[in-house]
Formats: sequence, C-alpha cells, structure tokens
Amino acid sequence: MPSVNFTVKWPDGELMQYYSPSTVIYEYLSIGQRYPSTQFLHQVENGLNAASERVQVRHGFACSSAMDTLAMIKRQAKFFRLSPADQIEVIEMTNQ
Repeated sequence: MPSVNFTVKWPDGELMQYYSPSTVIYEYLSIGQRYPSTQFLHQVENGLNAASERVQVRHGFACSSAMDTLAMIKRQAKFFRLSPADQIEVIEMTNQ
C-alpha cells in the first residue's frame, strides 16, 4: 500500500512533514490549498482516520502511525494557539 508524506506550512511559516499510510489522504487535502485552521484539522483528522481504516481492511489492524501523525498535528495546533482565521497550507504531497 503506497504511503504519502505531506508537508504543511503553519501560520508562523514553519514547514513540517507528516505521514499518511494511504493515498486516501489525497481525497481530504490538496497541494497548494490553504485551509482555515478548523477546516484543516477536520480534513486531516478525517483523512488520517480513513487511511488507518484502509490499513485495517488490508492488514487486519489499524495504523498506529496514522494516529501518531494526527496526535502530532493536534499538538502543533495547540502550540500555535490557532484562531479560526489562521491559515494552514499544504505545500507538498509525495507518494512513498
């Protein structure tokens, strides 16, 4: 199953790379798209949950890496104390 690394630009300009165990994340995030913070968090949570479910269907167990990625993104969002007006941009998405 191909995985995806995706890079986002946080409101302070910091670039961070994250991991999805499935290409289903492309259905939830788009390269070059800027998302209001609440929408980004909603999209990435849905996308990573869907990715974990695909792993479970294929391999018989959920993907802990997807949940680790989601937890990392949520921690980062708390660190930035995001407001609804803050924008998060998806810079790059590459299959692995």
